[in-house]
Amino acid sequence: MTRLYRISGILLCLVLAVFVGPADGEVFHSRDSALRLAFPGADRVEKRELFLDSGEADQAAQLAGAKLPSRMVTAYVGIEDGRIAGYAFIETHKVRSLPETILVVLDAGGNTIGIHMLAFHEPPEYAPTERWLRQFEGRPLDDALSIRGKVDGITGATLTANAVTAAVRRVLAVYEVALEYDGRKTGGAGRPVEKAAPGGAGE
Repeated sequence: MTRLYRISGILLCLVLAVFVGPADGEVFHSRDSALRLAFPGADRVEKRELFLDSGEADQAAQLAGAKLPSRMVTAYVGIEDGRIAGYAFIETHKVRSLPETILVVLDAGGNTIGIHMLAFHEPPEYAPTERWLRQFEGRPLDDALSIRGKVDGITGATLTANAVTAAVRRVLAVYEVALEYDGRKTGGAGRPVEKAAPGGAGE
């Protein structure tokens, strides 16, 4: 019976994790370790639920070049020395027939400073390398942010390259719609926490 409870507890942890996929996939980070990766110097990380109205969702979709999967988006806000250091978004999406999960990290000014693979359930030969993911750092949301633009493809894994690029575009679009034009931008130097809109409790 004790063993049964232990197995049930493990299954519950897997359900509570944000990564959903078959058992033969590879998970590189849990949510907690991913957030530590995003904000290594943060005093705390707060969870903020962004509820986009229909107009905001349409605007974000136009910027991203594709419809958002949901009008509710979770952003994790890194707080360091009493200021907002940046934002992190955990994005899960399908590549071919199976999912991958990536972490997109932005600084306080909305610049991409890190893309990390958290879980990949397609065959490993289709997974992007860390070097490939680094090409997104500092790229703005424009026409060049595409495989047809300045984003290098992945030989034999075009669907992976397209899926990651689309995810990064969605995150940047949500930032522009829900976080940049909120009257609190401070030139990317770090936003005072007291001026941030209240969100969910810290994670």
